[in-house]
Amino acid sequence: MTVLDDRVRPTAEPPCTARGVLGAGAVLAGTTGLLAVVAAWHVTQGTSAVGGGDLLRLLTGDADPVVRDVFVASRLPRLLAGLVVGLALGAAGAVFSSLARNALAAPDTLAVNAGAFLAIALVTVAGISLPVLGEGAVAFVGALAAAGTVLLLAGAGGASTTRLVLAGSALTLALSSVTAALLLLFDQETGGLYAWGNGVLTQLDLGAVTRVGPVVALGLVAALLLARRLDLLAAGDDLASVLGVPVRATRVLGTLVAVVLSAAAVTLAGPIGFVGLCAPAAVRLVARWVPAVTRHAVLVPLAGLAGAVIVLASDAGLRSVLGAEGALRIPTGVTTTLLGAVVLVVLARRSRDSGPTRTPPAARPPVPGSSRRYALVVMLLLVATAGAALLGMLAGFTWLLTGDLLLWAQDRAVPVVAFAADERFPRVLAALLAGAALALAGTVVQAVCRNPLAEPGILGITGGAGVGAVLVVTSTATVVSTAAISLAAGVGAVLAFALVYAVSWRGGLDSDRLVLVGIGVQAGTLAVTTFLLIRADPWNTPRLFTWLSGSTYDRDLEQVLPVAVALALALPTVWLAHRRLDLLAVDDDTPRLVGVRLEVTRLAALGAAAVLTSTAVSAVGVVAFVGLVAPHAARALVSGRHARVVPVAALLGALLLSLADTVGRTVVAPAQVPAGLVVALVGTPYFLHLLARSRTRATG
Repeated sequence: MTVLDDRVRPTAEPPCTARGVLGAGAVLAGTTGLLAVVAAWHVTQGTSAVGGGDLLRLLTGDADPVVRDVFVASRLPRLLAGLVVGLALGAAGAVFSSLARNALAAPDTLAVNAGAFLAIALVTVAGISLPVLGEGAVAFVGALAAAGTVLLLAGAGGASTTRLVLAGSALTLALSSVTAALLLLFDQETGGLYAWGNGVLTQLDLGAVTRVGPVVALGLVAALLLARRLDLLAAGDDLASVLGVPVRATRVLGTLVAVVLSAAAVTLAGPIGFVGLCAPAAVRLVARWVPAVTRHAVLVPLAGLAGAVIVLASDAGLRSVLGAEGALRIPTGVTTTLLGAVVLVVLARRSRDSGPTRTPPAARPPVPGSSRRYALVVMLLLVATAGAALLGMLAGFTWLLTGDLLLWAQDRAVPVVAFAADERFPRVLAALLAGAALALAGTVVQAVCRNPLAEPGILGITGGAGVGAVLVVTSTATVVSTAAISLAAGVGAVLAFALVYAVSWRGGLDSDRLVLVGIGVQAGTLAVTTFLLIRADPWNTPRLFTWLSGSTYDRDLEQVLPVAVALALALPTVWLAHRRLDLLAVDDDTPRLVGVRLEVTRLAALGAAAVLTSTAVSAVGVVAFVGLVAPHAARALVSGRHARVVPVAALLGALLLSLADTVGRTVVAPAQVPAGLVVALVGTPYFLHLLARSRTRATG
């Protein structure tokens, strides 16, 4: 088994020669030695003045009792936690990538960590106190449900890289949105869970490590027992079946083992990102010189050791750069996520994706629909959108009457009504315009990428907006206006898109590579945002967290103006270019045959989507799923012709976000749920439906 691009391709097994065994043994020994060096460095990092010399004297029995107490109570538990977590995640990533025959399959890209985190958050909110192993069981259930969903809907071993990563990333987004809603609504019960949710190694004592460690050890043993089956499975399901491997049972057992390892790591230290992706990828790079390491009897423990090196080196490096005191507030998972984002982008740059990635309705020759049906749909949506806007003005902690609004429009309303209407009008307008802009951007992105699972967030735009907003708030000690946050978000969004486009370009723009690079940049920007947010003034954290969840709170008309201008310019422009979008959605050759300049058209279309998304994010914060769901619903209603899809999708986006904002403002009033979280709750079931439907079309 060797690596070709980013896919794990089946080949003949490496010969089990003496040279191969010696080479594999040397790699294992070298990695173990490297781990010992990193562990020795790690144990010298801490908040106390205990250094390496003091610890050496501890070995000889001449150390001060204080040194012993520091080592046993603080340094050793943190070291062992990093070791156990790294072993678990590295081995789990190796098993996942082998089962899916995809080098990008990992606990993060399969939503395993997100599922485990959500399960623990639910238990925490419910006020249920569980022992460590009980929490591990809960995390296992959540992780298994998430991984099973992604593998089932993405097609497991038959999934292309893009489809698998998109499915896992979108489900991660959905589960993370639910978790974020719980953190916001139950801030007292979930205090401290946000930082833990990004992966921390801090341990109070050895209790948790001694309970989780045996579980990880059993998981590693089980993975090694499956090694021979995994070797044969890499050659393909049919050949493995002929050789006597029970393929389905092996996939089920392998998934259970990998989920147990991942859940154990989450239980001990929270979701530490991308270790399960980086560790196996590093091992497979070594396979170029030592092919024997691709045998799973070597690959699994070697990936585990590499994972431990990554976790401990990231933690120690963070402490050495920021200082022990400063690093206490920064989760180790932030560093590993940044590293994983770089690895994902590098693998994406090398990828030549293949397989049943997608067959969206828009990628087929457009089928003309009924003009009468189209007119009826547009009329009904106009009425529904107007009704949603009216409901948004009436609904809230203080309900108004239509007569109140008429008096307000004439500037004759009583102060209470005037205050409520003045506060709601910019919010309703922001939701309507931003929803339409996100839906229009999603329509363009899906056409250009020819992928039904794509949405504006995969261009790195929302992540860049988050970095810009958080950066401007955390870089000054004064109170920053919402307008300044919105401006910084817009600048960050455009810069992130420019980075994604530049990195994706390699003698041309490949749609799959653009998607994968965008997801990698999105993960990196999320890690940077988390880093800045955790280091920020605690008084600003709730405000920023609300903005990052997608909210119209405290909006004014000046902040709505940019998205209004962008939408007014882009909507007619995109509609006039509907024929080119129809051609782009088919393939790369058809546009060239009819004289369309493919790369220029792509850049213009994606640039328009970037501007629409950046202005929408600056107006309402980070909102997902609108750009994914609205174009699909539009195509289902009026066929795949973009002349009809564009206006219908824009109306659907406005309707969806307006209703979500109204629900979020009223359902738990006077408390509020950000509109982005409401949309995620609604969009997740529809997204799962899209995954199932597109898989059927791709394989049918």
